[in-house]
Amino acid sequence: MPLVEITLAEGRSPEQLRSLMAAVTQACHDSIGAPVPSIRVVLREVPKTHWSAGGVTIAEREAASQQGDPS
Repeated sequence: MPLVEITLAEGRSPEQLRSLMAAVTQACHDSIGAPVPSIRVVLREVPKTHWSAGGVTIAEREAASQQGDPS
């Protein structure tokens, strides 16, 4: 029983998340032959204020890009 855990920043629609889960399930089935009913996919959404790279959060990067700051 494969278990795939995906962590991503919040902000996607329920339809996008559902599509991701379906695609990952299919990819797992296609690549290792696991039976579809046994494949588990867990999505964890993290607030954009709780995810950073280089000490800058995703929220800060988005705010800067909306103000024209390319950093």
